[in-house]
Amino acid sequence: MAETKGKFDFAIDRGGTFTDVFARLPDGRERVLKLLSRDPQNYKDAPTEGIRRVLEEETGQLFPRDQPVDTALIGWIRMGTTVATNALLEREGERTALLVTKGFKDLLHIGTQARPKLFDLEVAVPDVLYEEVIEVDERVVLCQDDCQLPRKDPKRIVTGSTGDSLEVWQELDLEQVEKDLRGVLSRGISSVAVLLLHSYTWSDHEKAVGSLARRLGFTQVSLSSEVMPMVRAVPRGYTVCADAYLTPKIHQYLKGFTAGFKGGLKDVDVLFMQSDGGLTPMEQFCGSRAILSGPAGGVVGYAITSYSQMEKKPVIGFDMGGTSTDVSRYAGQYEHVFEATTAGVTLQAPQLDINTVAAGGGSRLFFRSGMFVVGPESAGAHPGPACYRKGGPLTVTDANLALGRLLPSFFPKIFGPAENEPLSLEETMTHFRRLTEEINIFLSASQTQVNGANKSQNSMVPNSQSVMSVEDVAMGFIRVANEAMCRPIRALTQAKGHDTSQHVLACFGGAGGQHACAIARALGMKTVFIHKYSGVLSAYGLALADVVEEVQEPCSLKYEQQCFSELDRRMEQLCRRCHDTLSARGFSNGQITTEVFLHLRYEGTDCALMVTADGYPSHANSCQAGDFHSAFTKRYLKEFGFTIPDRPIMVDDIRVRGCGKSGINSTHKSKMGHTQAKPVMMTKCFFEDGYMDTSVYLWEELPCGKTIQGPAIIIDKNSTILVEPSCEACLTEEGDVCLTVGSDSQCVIGTELNTVQLSIFSHRFMSIAEQMGRVLQRTSISTNIKERLDFSCAVFGPDGGLVSNAPHIPVHLGAMQETVQYQIRSLGNKLKEGDVILSNHPCAGGSHLPDLTVITPVFRKGVNRPVFFVASRGHHADIGGITPGSMPPHSTSLQQEGAVFVSFKLVTGGVFQEEAVTEALMAPAQYPGCSGTRNLHDNLSDLQAQVAANQRGSQLVGELIDCYGLDVVQAYMGYIQSNAELAVRDMLREFAQRRWRQTFSLEVESEDFMDDGTPIRLRVQINEEEGSAVFDFTGTGTEVWGNCNAPRAITLSALIYCLRCMVGQDIPLNQGCLKPIKVIIPPGSILQPSQDAAVVGGNVLTSQRVVDVIFKAFEVCSASQGCMNNISFGSERVGYYETVAGGAGAGPNWHGRSGVHSHMTNTRITDPEILEKRRCRDVPGR
Repeated sequence: MAETKGKFDFAIDRGGTFTDVFARLPDGRERVLKLLSRDPQNYKDAPTEGIRRVLEEETGQLFPRDQPVDTALIGWIRMGTTVATNALLEREGERTALLVTKGFKDLLHIGTQARPKLFDLEVAVPDVLYEEVIEVDERVVLCQDDCQLPRKDPKRIVTGSTGDSLEVWQELDLEQVEKDLRGVLSRGISSVAVLLLHSYTWSDHEKAVGSLARRLGFTQVSLSSEVMPMVRAVPRGYTVCADAYLTPKIHQYLKGFTAGFKGGLKDVDVLFMQSDGGLTPMEQFCGSRAILSGPAGGVVGYAITSYSQMEKKPVIGFDMGGTSTDVSRYAGQYEHVFEATTAGVTLQAPQLDINTVAAGGGSRLFFRSGMFVVGPESAGAHPGPACYRKGGPLTVTDANLALGRLLPSFFPKIFGPAENEPLSLEETMTHFRRLTEEINIFLSASQTQVNGANKSQNSMVPNSQSVMSVEDVAMGFIRVANEAMCRPIRALTQAKGHDTSQHVLACFGGAGGQHACAIARALGMKTVFIHKYSGVLSAYGLALADVVEEVQEPCSLKYEQQCFSELDRRMEQLCRRCHDTLSARGFSNGQITTEVFLHLRYEGTDCALMVTADGYPSHANSCQAGDFHSAFTKRYLKEFGFTIPDRPIMVDDIRVRGCGKSGINSTHKSKMGHTQAKPVMMTKCFFEDGYMDTSVYLWEELPCGKTIQGPAIIIDKNSTILVEPSCEACLTEEGDVCLTVGSDSQCVIGTELNTVQLSIFSHRFMSIAEQMGRVLQRTSISTNIKERLDFSCAVFGPDGGLVSNAPHIPVHLGAMQETVQYQIRSLGNKLKEGDVILSNHPCAGGSHLPDLTVITPVFRKGVNRPVFFVASRGHHADIGGITPGSMPPHSTSLQQEGAVFVSFKLVTGGVFQEEAVTEALMAPAQYPGCSGTRNLHDNLSDLQAQVAANQRGSQLVGELIDCYGLDVVQAYMGYIQSNAELAVRDMLREFAQRRWRQTFSLEVESEDFMDDGTPIRLRVQINEEEGSAVFDFTGTGTEVWGNCNAPRAITLSALIYCLRCMVGQDIPLNQGCLKPIKVIIPPGSILQPSQDAAVVGGNVLTSQRVVDVIFKAFEVCSASQGCMNNISFGSERVGYYETVAGGAGAGPNWHGRSGVHSHMTNTRITDPEILEKRRCRDVPGR
């Protein structure tokens, strides 16, 4: 289909700011063009204008703007567009109504119940896409013969497409639905989304509603069973809403686009890029598959141009734009995800796995409490960076300009209010001089505090920088931005078991070339590849892409011998559907390929992998399509670090991806060079060693095969490439630039504070905790940790003080530090290399017993004591006690709540103590009415996952020490803690000043009561001069005969959480936050109970009340719902545990939010379809 000899072919990426056009001309030549996506004074539609210009300039014929373009010379048009993405971001889609099963009206309002930003008291959850909700009186449930819950007598039993039997409890009331739909239609809503429970397997009710809606005149009817028939009602609901909301906007755009051509493009092959990296005919392009239409072209572009089938070296795609940077990975196959969130909407559809970080050319630069901060705020297109002459702020682009890495003379004069001026170096330098002065004042003040006679507790640390130059400051921000962009690349590689250094960095997008060498060097990569069309690679990728047809259907079969014939039949049927569709579009048999995927998971788990059998040929004990068992277990082992040999494997979905090969082949070759490249000018650029003479080359004039030594700058129309010192560039035969990255001349970093290094070390420590969290999530087996994310990971100093953490659950934050410090006091010199400690007792810093904390000391050769500690805390769904789930509502002693560990050596000398820990987990059975753990297998697996996460953290800490030295790493650990301390002191001083102006008092107090009348009383005395405070809980009620007692560690967690929220900016969360604080808690009170007191409710209820009391004292916001609302039920075979969201309180400038977790927790809620399908049916061993 790609062969259209004698005609013009166009591939166009319509972005938010620019539209990129790639054109293949009839004689085989190629052209690229970039124009503004919106320029209403000159043209109506940018893609149409791009096609018109190329045709007019290349043929010499006149193609008037005010007339439809003649299509006689056009072969095909391929497009990627951000129309759907922009409509979603700006909430400018079609007015939509949602029809949902009665009783689930607020299902999508609640969503996963997790709040997006942990420390933002204003819970800003994106609005739902529908305007009205119609509750449909119907109910279908899966047959559950041994269910003990009250149930209705089914009207009938039906069989779903998965083979499951379902009971129809309530037949569809179409008469009432018609009345409701007519009412919606009369109010001007013409688009509907239909989401009925379990329609992924039995869709009759949805189809009946859809048929009625179309008959009544609704112009867009989206059914969840057709848009994406996969289990999970919440993401399927979001997806069908997005489809109903966005598809009319896409059709509206397509109508306008085709109107710009004679005959409405009837005889032209027009294809659009989907989020999965495949092309689809224009008439089938829909909202739910269009969100990544633009970025997907770039992934296809670098995958095809950068990956070598011979070398098979994996590639990291690095697309740095104005507001953000997208990273992705390609190793011979596109990596897809089937659930991803964009603009607050979780879509359940095949999408390329693209990770985004809020760091781009337009990211703003800040200096906060002694730290260099880049983003996430962006200057946007308007006003843009300071150098755009529109009053914008300092950005990463300005930093590059200040360092001489961007040359204004090579940029068009499109800046300023009239858009006719060049980039302004003067504006940039004025802003930087002002910021540099602010930084130097801070450094001078902190140095004075250290040198002063009164070395008070609020003194800052020694500083090696008496004065920073403008260039030092700009360079510092560049280094911090680079480190921020390295973090998602590490997550994409290291966190999935890949070695980052064994990748090629494929750089594209307008801003990436300035950072490519530094990013590659920081990650240990040796090669950077920059395609000749890197500035328009998304458009070029469209020209290279294939047409894709995907079909998918749900399944509930086991992957076992007796099911293979049925699986083979269904796979063959889906393959035939794909083949027939592509044949109907004009592809020959030789152009069509199909690939089968099975969505597989271990029975009793929620973590499914979409697996292909490519490379695993079929045999007697497999399906005809291949050995999916081997493919699944090998990938599971690589991703999660273990397999579960004794568990059956379940097939959740069957998917077939058909491809019609249609990409072009570029035949352009560059001229071989016989002489060295000649620079067009010399300039001065600032690097680590100061200013250096830097050669400037034009890309179009470079001969291939010749090497350019750094430092150098290579410029073309759409991008600037910086070749750093010790790096070299070479032009390939195809005209692309290949950079070889040399090792950096190691800059020796001392133990004295450097503010730039402070920011970089903050990123590195946080990255360690994040990677620990990803390993734990990957390698765990329980739903609680893997799916609900009820865990936290952290790094601690040699004194047990918190250094950095990946904050998932706030109630863990301060408590983990208490646990580590208890072990240091308790075990001291008994801690040896190869030991791992397990603890959960409240007296040892535990929060409640199900939260098991695993602690690993990090040793260094030649040092007797641990130099760091790493720890992970995860909530285990059952550890014994009087009720399944180990969360008894009526416990009165600690022994009733499950297994207890104080300082238990889980690993000794590198050996996991399985027998001993099993015995301890079963020990609660010795108490009256109690049981040992009801899920030993998951306990052991999750504990091993926690050990693995700690091991990864220990390795990363070791690598950091190898790079910088122990004394430097520990010094910066202290500086980061001091930085957090400074931020809290600043906040307390500001509050004290406001308080004094209003009341002439520096004391605040508050009181609130538990349901039984027990008071929680707080008095806070603030010292404005020191920026310190005493939090005194004297007067709080005594320990209760029940389980709402909260260990001391809980109060500290609540306090550190509140302080972080009140600081109001992104600071490192560590023990420094508590350094300005003195805490007084009366022993024997509900907040510091006796050693054997029941505490399970204190963690989930009292902790929330403590937060409310603190915020009440500071008048920050109104109270939250005040409880995590724990629900648990089960038997000896199965347990279910959930925290159900209540709501967050209002503040002075914001409303509260219902149906969302608040304050001390942020776990996800189990999807209702998953609950009904698996929690009561899919139990291992049944």
